[in-house]
Amino acid sequence: MCFSAAASFGASVLLAGIGTVSVKKAKTIPQNVFAVIPFIFCVQQFAEGFLWLSLTNENFAFIKIPATYFFLIFALVVWPVWITLSITLLENKTIRKWILRFLLVSVIILSLILSLFLLVYPVEAKSIGNHIMYSIGSPQLFKSLTNILYFFTAVFPPFISSIKKSWWIGITLIVSYILTRIFYADYIISVWCYFATIISVLVLMIILESNKE
Repeated sequence: MCFSAAASFGASVLLAGIGTVSVKKAKTIPQNVFAVIPFIFCVQQFAEGFLWLSLTNENFAFIKIPATYFFLIFALVVWPVWITLSITLLENKTIRKWILRFLLVSVIILSLILSLFLLVYPVEAKSIGNHIMYSIGSPQLFKSLTNILYFFTAVFPPFISSIKKSWWIGITLIVSYILTRIFYADYIISVWCYFATIISVLVLMIILESNKE
């Protein structure tokens, strides 16, 4: 699979379409929050498309730094908080909702830590072959711990939720992460986010099924 500016921009357009349909089909405030998820992926891919341009075309070199930070902020800070928040808002069962609230607080704290990393440590994005490698110069111990916490706080909420088919989101995250870790370990932030856009289709499916019920 080849990754490029065209692939990122193409994915962005597709995600914008899915997000538009999702928002139109949403009937409640929690559903509307949930329906915004495709737009978050859309922004990520759009930012990475411009990053690709900055890395491959000198005329766009001036947007490299803002595009890098824009992508990482949405990938590491906005997205994990938003998906956990949206699933928490959709949940109606008391015990599950309290567990999700705990995870939401946890992921907010983690996102604040990652935000601090982005502010304090040097950040770099470079293209190697057909992939983008992101690196944040934080200490290895903190990096390993935050990576583990990020994975679990992102994956657990869909499995805790009582919403039908939400567990498919968790499975998609796990499978896409495993594939990325095996085949694209050095580019995991970029490639995992690209694969995870499949979640947008599941978001629309869940909203449509909830409306039928």
